[in-house]
Amino acid sequence: DLASVTKILGGLPMIMKSEELGLLNLDSTLGELLPYLKGSNKDTITIKEALSHAAKIKPWIPYYLETVDSVTKIPFSNYYSKIKKKDYSIKVAENLYLMNSYTDSIFKKIAEAPQRTKSGYKYSGLLFYLFKKYIKDTYGEDMDVLNNKEFYKPLGANTLTYNPLNRFNKSEIAPTENDDYYRNQLLQGYVHDMGAAMMNGVSGNAGLFSNSNDVAKMMQMYLQDGYYGGKRYFEPKTLHKFNHRYFEKDSVRRGLGFDKPQLNPKVIASSKYASANSFGHSGFTGTYTWADPNTGILYVFLSNRVYPTMANNKIGEKNIRTNILDVIYEAILE
Repeated sequence: DLASVTKILGGLPMIMKSEELGLLNLDSTLGELLPYLKGSNKDTITIKEALSHAAKIKPWIPYYLETVDSVTKIPFSNYYSKIKKKDYSIKVAENLYLMNSYTDSIFKKIAEAPQRTKSGYKYSGLLFYLFKKYIKDTYGEDMDVLNNKEFYKPLGANTLTYNPLNRFNKSEIAPTENDDYYRNQLLQGYVHDMGAAMMNGVSGNAGLFSNSNDVAKMMQMYLQDGYYGGKRYFEPKTLHKFNHRYFEKDSVRRGLGFDKPQLNPKVIASSKYASANSFGHSGFTGTYTWADPNTGILYVFLSNRVYPTMANNKIGEKNIRTNILDVIYEAILE
């Protein structure tokens, strides 16, 4: 379960492609892209601001909490069915189906969520939920279908997929967490992120599964300015445009979707040796990938730090992922 690494491998590719095709530009507003946001407090936020995590958007909304009993953690029967029905077809876990109309509730909650009062950098996944709707409205196909057709399949990234149980046996998929607060079962092949689960496993925010080799194929394509295996996926200028800090003066280290090396030495995002041209992303489940055009380094770290429970965060606390990247740089730079 790649968790938020999905943002740069699932949510971002079709947004970059849309910009390249002239369907949007970096100054396009969310209200222009998603008309239902017109008049909301997110109407005039630009793509550039939102993708840089500099738009005062709230970090997270725990949508699932209102759908389960706060004491027993048992899902309410008016929201869920144990069997698939016409109006209950969003499979959030084994033998647990969410009502179809709840997706609209998620979009409504995002639209109505109050903005932060403080400006500057704050990581938020909310915008990435909305990409799914924009892509479907724009292209007439679902985001997972388009990503697979445009990127994963031609790259030969066969394990890079949403809803992996549709293609792989459960035994081939690492278990994610013993969920005792929402789905009340071992999650194996179902996305850990609750919001992505409530969107049928497909979101720009989370939902992708993969092995390390296939993550590396997408990252190598980015590293090679949009070219891989004899095929051009993006123009170099597109990658350069998205792999750029637009709000560095406001202490925002991020590019557009891509994470970048830390500006504040107390906040570890990458190796202390990483160049300003490098980029990547981390994921809540203990995942991480980083690429550096200056050295050619491409690093993928996949783990299940949330198994059996997300209470264990030693990987994050001890900076294991970035410390390993330091060692790789040291071996090359000696």
